[in-house]
Amino acid sequence: MTFTLEEIYETTNMILRQNLDIRAATLGINLKDLVDSDFETFQKKVYDRIVSHGSRLIEKSCMLERKYGVPIVNKRIAITPVSLIMESHCSREKYGKMAETLDMAAKDAGIDFIGGFGGLVQKGMTRSDRMLIDALPDVLSMTERVCAFLNVGSNVSGLNLDAVNLLGGMLRQTARKSAASVGCAKFVVFVNAPEDNPFMAGAFHGVGEGDTALNIGISGPGVVKSVVEQNRDCDLTRLSDVIKGTVFKITRAGELIGRELAEVLGIPFGIVDISLASTTATGDSVANVLEAFGIEKIGAHGSTLALALLMNAVKKGGAMASGNVGGLSGTFIPVSEDAGMIDAVRCGALGLDKLEALTAVCSVGLDMFAVAGDTPAETINAIIADELAIGIINNKTTGVRIIPAFGKKAGDTIQFGGLLGTVPVMNVNPYSAKEFLNRGGRLPAPVTSMRN
Repeated sequence: MTFTLEEIYETTNMILRQNLDIRAATLGINLKDLVDSDFETFQKKVYDRIVSHGSRLIEKSCMLERKYGVPIVNKRIAITPVSLIMESHCSREKYGKMAETLDMAAKDAGIDFIGGFGGLVQKGMTRSDRMLIDALPDVLSMTERVCAFLNVGSNVSGLNLDAVNLLGGMLRQTARKSAASVGCAKFVVFVNAPEDNPFMAGAFHGVGEGDTALNIGISGPGVVKSVVEQNRDCDLTRLSDVIKGTVFKITRAGELIGRELAEVLGIPFGIVDISLASTTATGDSVANVLEAFGIEKIGAHGSTLALALLMNAVKKGGAMASGNVGGLSGTFIPVSEDAGMIDAVRCGALGLDKLEALTAVCSVGLDMFAVAGDTPAETINAIIADELAIGIINNKTTGVRIIPAFGKKAGDTIQFGGLLGTVPVMNVNPYSAKEFLNRGGRLPAPVTSMRN
């Protein structure tokens, strides 16, 4: 792969002025071979492996940051889903101790977050899976860096409503036990969860992966916004082409660094996730990209079309640049982590119903939004189930990261700070689907699942 002098200058400008960065370098680690009948021995082996790999990830990432001048913002680890390796140690106490081991290992290695404290329950739940869910309020409130997930559905198996029905109560407990309800921000529930996603809170090292893999998440809302602003009068076809070309360049830069990082670590390179991921920094908002299209405020009629155009162009540009595109790959629209989304909620342009509609074309779903702390558990379950049904029927990954803000009501604000930002508490429809959800069972897989 060769680069012209013009491309080098252009990339430098993206880094210095438009917030281009490697948003996440996530090292996936298999832990299945560490399981031991003696729990203390098991804990020590897990700790040692994570610290060993994590320390090297930090060292080599910093080396490449100095070499190329491209920030690698978050260094993370994703592990084998914990419910799979805890089946012979299935107690709430041991789940808590394993979470503490993972948290300590991540801290000692200098890792930002460690993902994979979760389970795959798309068709049913084992005793270990149920114990995991029971333990999550304590785990998420007492640890700093541990992130959790559940995959509760897929196009092939449908949606496990029995698992979904356990989540509203779990999240309310987590909100009560953690400061500013922040524990809920470290849990995401998925359908069609990818096994190679580098972004938290949903990253895990899937059972189809090898012993290790390095997955890179790149991001550049500021870069895309800049080229959109330079092309204010073009039609949608030309606008799409401009975005595709820009994402192509972003992806090439990310893959170059990702492959070199994998090489110096001596592990296989996995994928590049080309998602546009927002932060609260000025100029780093996906919502502001859509507003540069000509949408007055995200949430206005026309926003879904604008987001669909952006998603389509991002995926095409990334796929053209790399044969290893994976993860979520598209566009995140979290409320708390995107300044434009926060503004839209505060001024009334964006409500929960329109946010759900936007998720039909974005890459991750209802992300980092808050509802009142007294929202009934059954309503939280229904919000989750509605969103995940979109993923099942539309053959896409989708997820939910919802914060029932303890002690807060609609219109209040929660201050998380740092990467997680600020979140306004949104209004929720007061009517109930309790009787419907109490039916339980599974939403059958759609007819599109019968492809074999």
